Amino acid sequence: MRRYPTYSDKRRGKRNKKVIGLVLILSLFFAVKLYMNRRMPAPTFATDEQVNLPLPELPEPVQQSPSVAEKKSQADQSQEFALPQLPETTTKENRRLKELLRQVETSLSSESKDIIEARDRLNEMLTLPMSNKQQAYIKKQMSLLSNEWLFSRQVYPSDTLCELYEVQIGDMFSNIAKKCKVPHEILMRINNISDPRQLRAGETIKIINGPFHCRINRSTFTMDVYLHDTFVRSFVVGLGQPGMETPTGRWLVKSDGKLVQPTWTHPETGKTYQAHDPDYPLGARWIGLEGLEGEAKGRTGFAIHGTKNPEEIGKAVSRGCIRLYNEDVVLVYDLLMPGVSQVLVSD
Repeated sequence: MRRYPTYSDKRRGKRNKKVIGLVLILSLFFAVKLYMNRRMPAPTFATDEQVNLPLPELPEPVQQSPSVAEKKSQADQSQEFALPQLPETTTKENRRLKELLRQVETSLSSESKDIIEARDRLNEMLTLPMSNKQQAYIKKQMSLLSNEWLFSRQVYPSDTLCELYEVQIGDMFSNIAKKCKVPHEILMRINNISDPRQLRAGETIKIINGPFHCRINRSTFTMDVYLHDTFVRSFVVGLGQPGMETPTGRWLVKSDGKLVQPTWTHPETGKTYQAHDPDYPLGARWIGLEGLEGEAKGRTGFAIHGTKNPEEIGKAVSRGCIRLYNEDVVLVYDLLMPGVSQVLVSD
C-alpha cells in the first residue's frame, strides 16, 4: 500500500535541505580562503629607513618677555653712545665728524662724564653732512642727554643754557620766566614746584636761558625743538591733508595764542565744541600761530594742538594745523614762549 508523506515528514525534509546548503557554503568559503593564502605573499613591515612620511611642522618657540633686570640692562645699553658706521671718505667734513665723535666718546666714557661737552659736540655734528640714520641716532643721544642737563634740577658749571638763580624779594615765577624768555610752566616743572606760591625769597632755583624754537619737516612728519640753536627733542606730528597743506615758512607763537582746551567752532559746519564734549577735537593744549615769512606770511587760524585721534599722528589729515600726541603737546606748550618762540615749517 502506497504511503503518503505526512506533515512531520515534510518539515523534516526542509530541515535536511537547509543543513546541506549551509555545509556547502562553508566548504566553499574555506576552499577559497585556502586558495588565496597560497597565492598571496607573507606580509612585511617597513623599517624606519623605508618610512618616508612628512613630519608635522613644529611651532615657533615662544619669545619670553624680558625680566625687569633684562629691561633695565637693555635701557642702560640704549643710552651708550655708538654712532652708526661713518662712510670711509677723507673729506674735510668727514674728518671733522670723526674728530667730534672721538671727543664725544671721551666725554661720556670718563668717570666724571662731561655732559655739556658731549651735548655741544653732538650738536655740532648735526651741522655736518651725514646719512639720515646717523642724524637720527645723534638726535636720539641728545634727547637722552637732555633729561640730565635740561629736564632735571641738575645744573652743570660749564652750561651757558641753564644756571642757578637766587630768588629775590618780590620775585614771582612769571617775572623770572619773562626775563628768561621761557614760559613759567617749564621753570616750575624742572624745579618740581606745582604751586607758584611756594616760591620763597632766598632759595635757589634752576633757570633756563631761552627762548625755545621749533623746526617742522613736512616730508618726515617731525618737529624738532631747539633751545637757541641746541637740539633738545623730536616729536612726531600730524599735518595738513592734500589741498589743505600746512603752509611752509616762518611762524610766531601768538602773544595771546596759548590756551588750555579752548572753546572751538568748526569753520565749515559752524558747530561749537566745549572741552568737556566727548568729541572735542583739540586735545590738551592749543598754541596759536601767526605767519611771518614764506607761504605762512599773513596766514591766521593755524595752531599746534593735541588730538582725540592719536592714530592720525604721523599722517596728513588735518586742516593745516600741526597735531601732537596730548602728552607731547603739553611739554611743547611748556617750552614755547608767546610772542618770542618761532616755528619754521619746511619740506
